[in-house]
Amino acid sequence: MTAHTATDLPVAVIGAGPVGLAAAAHLVERGLTPLVLESGPVAAAAVREWAHVRLFSPWSEVVDPAAEKLLAPTGWTRPDPASYPSGGDWAERYLQPLADVLGDRVRYGATVTGVSRAGRDRVVDADRAAQPFVLHVTSEDGREERVLARAVVDASGTWALPSPAGGDGLPALGERAAADRVGYRVPDLKDPAVRARYAGRRTAVIGSGASAFTALASLAELAGSPDGHGTEAVWILRRGITGSTFGGGRADQLPARGALGLAARAAVEDGHADAVTGFRCAAIERDGEGRLILVAEDGRRLDPVDEVIVLTGFRPDLSFLSELRLGLDERLEAPVALAPLIDPNVHSCGTVYPHGRTELAHPEEGVYLVGMKSYGRAPTFLAMTGYEQVRSVAAALAGDPEAADRVELVLPETGVCGGSGLFDAAEPATADAGGCCAAPAPQLVQITPASLTAAPGSSSGGC
Repeated sequence: MTAHTATDLPVAVIGAGPVGLAAAAHLVERGLTPLVLESGPVAAAAVREWAHVRLFSPWSEVVDPAAEKLLAPTGWTRPDPASYPSGGDWAERYLQPLADVLGDRVRYGATVTGVSRAGRDRVVDADRAAQPFVLHVTSEDGREERVLARAVVDASGTWALPSPAGGDGLPALGERAAADRVGYRVPDLKDPAVRARYAGRRTAVIGSGASAFTALASLAELAGSPDGHGTEAVWILRRGITGSTFGGGRADQLPARGALGLAARAAVEDGHADAVTGFRCAAIERDGEGRLILVAEDGRRLDPVDEVIVLTGFRPDLSFLSELRLGLDERLEAPVALAPLIDPNVHSCGTVYPHGRTELAHPEEGVYLVGMKSYGRAPTFLAMTGYEQVRSVAAALAGDPEAADRVELVLPETGVCGGSGLFDAAEPATADAGGCCAAPAPQLVQITPASLTAAPGSSSGGC
């Protein structure tokens, strides 16, 4: 080995979110040196952007074991294991303290713009595996540098690339032009400015997952408050409403997630705000007053709305990895071996088999996509899945294949169904159907604002 491929080079971890910081903790436990590169100014910068949203998983399931060991000497104690943190709680009470313990092994304001092998582009075979990785990093002041690493663990997530409103995976015509009235996050209606944006207005929520449930619940609560008179919600679903639209209910081993689904189901059954099914948005137009009109692929036009909230999932940013040899599924953009385990075309509900370094491997040895990013476009990722991933990866990088291949996680059964495009099946489903992917007949249902309010601790979260 040449001097610049020495094993004392750090393992570069991209992203100081929950899984990136857990990866660093496992690497430290294994005697390896992590270098965490975080584009934001603080740890868990993306999590803080949904600080108002409550996780589905309790504290007992969102604290990584290796991280807890690292925190223990500081006097840190885990919050009530049975309680459910908000994104803000998670960041302030666990993730930032963990980053603080890691100290200068975490760099903030460091954006990774490219990753390759030193002196080798994607095409070159010669002596490739012997070269360290090189990361191009841009700091907040615009300064650029090259960082060498022995391996790369990309835990940068998918938060930066929300999926669009268009039913074909592309932005709807006019979607970009309507950016002033279109949002892609669950709004924080406790923020006075955000609350004023939606109060007394008609808002379309596009999406069929837990984030959509949460947005509808928030809007329903606003509609029932003194300052929310005239607030209306229109729920836009690309598929129909079946027995599994609202998740696993009481059978969901993540009770908060099940409770939210049950609340949404009760809302539909009780009625009051409109929901439109089988609607695949093709265009967003403006009327003479500047309000938005959603147009479906089949030509249907909805009554004007003031705001649109698009909650159709997220996508991985693979642009800065273009010089690496990745093995990605052509549909999900997830590692090839992992994709069949998480493919929502097949696994619409239920569990995902715990997995590690084998399923996360790429042709470019020493590169791992972990956490939300490893799932590509597939939904239903859990924090503890990511923790198991990085435990396995750290063991592999430390030369312990036995530990890397050992499964140390049992996942809860969940009733989460499919992604944004999973709605076509050979036969229509009834309300009692077990499958979530029936082709819907366009219909209008009713949602009661009062019944949409979820049970305590049941707001949507990434976990």
